[in-house]
Amino acid sequence: MDDELGEEAGPPQEYPRQWEADVVLSDGGTVHIRPIVPADKDKLIAFHGRLSDRTRYYRYFGPYPRMPERDVQRFSQVDYVNRVAFVALLGDDIVAVGRFDRLGEQKSAEVAFVVEDAHQGRGLGSILLEHLAAAARERGLRRFVAEVLAENSTMVRVFRDAGYQVSRAMEEGVVHLEFDIDPTEESVAVARAREQAAEARSVHNLLRPRSVAVIGASTDHSKIGHAVLTNLLTADFTGPVYPVNPEHRSVRGVRAYPSVLDIPDEVDLAVVAIPAAGVNEVLDDCLAKGVKTLVIVSSGFSESGPEGREVEREMVRAARVHGMRVVGPNALGVVNPDPEFRLNASLAPQLPGRGRTGFFCQSGALGVAILETATERGLGLSTFVSAGNRADLSGNDLLQYWQTDSATDVVLLYLESFGNPRKFARLARRLARSKPVVVVKSGRNSVRAGLAATTVEIDETSVQALFEQSGVIRVESVAQMFDTALLLAHQPLPQGDRVSIVGNSSALGMIAADVAQAQGLQLAHAPVDVGAGAGPDEFAAAVRDAALRSDVDALITVFAPPVAVPGTAYARALREALQEADAAQSKPVVTTFLAAEGVPDELKVLGPDGTTGKGSVPSYPSPERSVLALARVTRYAQWRAAPKGHFVRPDVDGEQARSLVEQWLAEGVTELGDERTVSLLRCYGVDVVPFRKVDDVEAAVGAAEELGYPVVLKSTSGKLRHRNDLVGVRLDLGSPEAVRTAYDDVRQVSGIDEVYVQRMAGRGTSCVIDLIDDPSFGTLVSFGLSGVASELLGDKAYRALPLTDVDVASLVRAPRAAPLLVGYRGVEPANLKALEDLVLRVATLAEDLPEVRHLALQPVLASSTGAVITGARVSLGESPVALDAGPRRLR
Repeated sequence: MDDELGEEAGPPQEYPRQWEADVVLSDGGTVHIRPIVPADKDKLIAFHGRLSDRTRYYRYFGPYPRMPERDVQRFSQVDYVNRVAFVALLGDDIVAVGRFDRLGEQKSAEVAFVVEDAHQGRGLGSILLEHLAAAARERGLRRFVAEVLAENSTMVRVFRDAGYQVSRAMEEGVVHLEFDIDPTEESVAVARAREQAAEARSVHNLLRPRSVAVIGASTDHSKIGHAVLTNLLTADFTGPVYPVNPEHRSVRGVRAYPSVLDIPDEVDLAVVAIPAAGVNEVLDDCLAKGVKTLVIVSSGFSESGPEGREVEREMVRAARVHGMRVVGPNALGVVNPDPEFRLNASLAPQLPGRGRTGFFCQSGALGVAILETATERGLGLSTFVSAGNRADLSGNDLLQYWQTDSATDVVLLYLESFGNPRKFARLARRLARSKPVVVVKSGRNSVRAGLAATTVEIDETSVQALFEQSGVIRVESVAQMFDTALLLAHQPLPQGDRVSIVGNSSALGMIAADVAQAQGLQLAHAPVDVGAGAGPDEFAAAVRDAALRSDVDALITVFAPPVAVPGTAYARALREALQEADAAQSKPVVTTFLAAEGVPDELKVLGPDGTTGKGSVPSYPSPERSVLALARVTRYAQWRAAPKGHFVRPDVDGEQARSLVEQWLAEGVTELGDERTVSLLRCYGVDVVPFRKVDDVEAAVGAAEELGYPVVLKSTSGKLRHRNDLVGVRLDLGSPEAVRTAYDDVRQVSGIDEVYVQRMAGRGTSCVIDLIDDPSFGTLVSFGLSGVASELLGDKAYRALPLTDVDVASLVRAPRAAPLLVGYRGVEPANLKALEDLVLRVATLAEDLPEVRHLALQPVLASSTGAVITGARVSLGESPVALDAGPRRLR
């Protein structure tokens, strides 16, 4: 219900562009959200006319059959400050409206929204509430109030289920609701759960269609439209396939239709194989037909240059506002071997074998090779998507789908770039807790043209931190990806890092042992060599004994074929021995059986559905590859078994810090001076050892007297800061004479009068804590030890925000030089808890204040008594766009 606000306060202003967004609804469809504009007047009237009497009554508390001109003007013209309204657009029509109106001079606003009857139940109310709350917070509002008829239980539930602390009061059949709109842990969790369900549903619509249309199905065997149709039919897709070709009555013996609209039945998925210039023309038809997803295999978009890139952007914008997700363009297509569908809507000629591994690939050309390799190596797939230019549907969407897909146990990603790196980190970290994620990340130094429109640059340091923190198994090649996937798909995770090596070749056993120890695996015992002349039973007995040992977590078998006895006899004995051992203890096994690559038929264990199942033993051409695969899986298992950690917030004064930063930015301040730096850090409980800046010798002596001896004297020259030879620093000054001498020395070296006088800190190991700004990924927290060697070797560790307590603890222990902090060669150990607390406070500051673009605490002196800071620098800037914060949106 809206309060009467009187006359408009001047003409409407331009709205912030970040308020526009494409969003996915609960059924997997899409709409476009944006603020209302005066030109929407006619659309608003039409929208009101389509509402049922009941919906109008719930929204306006009365019949309200038509909208008077005065209300049309008031509803369609807002100032985007005190009065804001969002519309949800599907095609050219408004299907929902949400608005808030500030209540006087308060920090509260009344909120209301209405959804067209045909689109109720799709989650539009919840999404509008998220976007209105985010806009309101930007405008300084902190609280929403709403008046809802008690009988309007659906709307009451939208507010109640949003995750906010809602207070309720009822009077005369009207429920009065009030709640703070600052995000809470629960509200964020609710929004992300809905996001996950919606995006997963959109992928479900893609991979499990009941019918497929091929737009551009051709009788010409050289055309991609012919290939796609042929592959669908050859795979024996279980639903109807509709060729769309205006020039032919049939294609490959299947009746064709002039357009999608002429198809008599529903169409879930449309594969588009027409030239780029004609794609936009089919969107209106697909919307009218109710098509849920488009797979565009056509090329000629962003990979062809700037003009094609703009065509691609317009095409995706049009598809989303028409309610559809898009795979591609320039995509290989999508595959689902499930017998219920047998979907091969791709340019790959063969449907791969069925398994429990999901695969996402950006490259179309590489996708064909990947599918062939999967078949050759016996790796069955649950689903496969090759997204080409990835203009819309991305790897993040597939991560959302595989999270809850019971048919997928392992996830493989071939990524050339990131569209939303921070969201990827969040989704991968969650998924990897239950399903391993293996990634090849190419494009370290360049990105192909087709991905430029949807790609953000991300530094390699950020990529590595993202993967390590998220539990992602990173590999360097597709071959390594398959090596790792075969082990994950067919064997259990190891419970530890102790391995046993058994074989009939001492040379192969030694190679395996060397690689295992180099990769950090522990040998439970010396490699067992049964000898080249050992028979199948003797070989199998040695394997069984090793597998049953309590001090063994994983087993490596190396087998060179003897001359006299067929290898199949050894294979049967090996499989039986492992099955006997597995009945007692479940441990992963890798082998180099006959130097085969994949899962040899002799070592397969068939699952209930007839596919290669758990317990099958993967074989590798060399011991090195088998051990490397096992080492990667072991590190993943250790990450997965480690505590998840908790997001801990220390006692800080975030509001005061926010006020200071906003004030300084308003004054145009970007580089914080000493006093401002100290003030900001103090808000987060981060104290710098007391110091004074002076510009003559007597002032230096006076500062030393005030601070208390002993003191340190440091030049303010940036050129001399943090030099390892300490040429601009004089330590442990215990008297006025020493201060005078030091002042003259430092002044001579630097050529400037200004110096710092600082209370002498206790001895400790010198460390550095930094905030590194990645404009696309967000902020990274780095930690390292000071010194020439550390700087030359780049010995710093990185973690991405937000940090759990486990992240913090691992960060301070991650640098290679970290043993210096824990008592190396008899040195007294540093107080690591104090270091962790300091890192946590810096990370909290970075989370609260994205405007802090760089922060360096250097040096931080870590000792047994704590961690003290003797230098700090902070710079500010406009907050970058937070790609994974705020209301739901598609890139």
